[in-house]
Amino acid sequence: MLSLNDLKLGRVISLNNEPYQVVFYQHIKVARGGAVAKTKLKNLITGSTLEKTFSGADDIAKADLARRKANFLYRQGSDFVFMDNENFEQFQFSEDSLDEMIKFLKDGQEVEVLIFNDNPVAITLPTKIILEVSSAPTGIRGNSAGAVTKTVVLETGLEIRTPLFIKTGDQVIINTETGEYIERI
Repeated sequence: MLSLNDLKLGRVISLNNEPYQVVFYQHIKVARGGAVAKTKLKNLITGSTLEKTFSGADDIAKADLARRKANFLYRQGSDFVFMDNENFEQFQFSEDSLDEMIKFLKDGQEVEVLIFNDNPVAITLPTKIILEVSSAPTGIRGNSAGAVTKTVVLETGLEIRTPLFIKTGDQVIINTETGEYIERI
């Protein structure tokens, strides 16, 4: 069982025998009452969201999930096909269930798959990934006092802000949680 303090963004809990991921978390301390946690939970099977408030006395069950490595193979219409690295089984997720993660997926990208009751329910990306710059305008330095940036397009179609010295063909490291440039390789 998890306590109120164990709830965090990204944590997967079990409600009604279904896995829910915490996508919003706010800890609130009431004057004379106990602390409560307001959360927004996403059902990893159906994709629906639920707002729930937990008090300190509530029992919160941790979801029984297995984690395995998989590779992104290809896109088929609005579905994304992955292959489990252990047993080589293929499975797919819809574009809606992957949401913002599709901006970081390229062929062969390794991800971690969350498995609930022998069924893949979600993927998690590594915190840092390497992508190639497919289009970058020439950087023109003008009158500036701070760091000057420009917008470049990466191989997946993602647009990010980078320093002026980045050019087409460079490989850059991107933070998948914030979508920001980290460094050039």
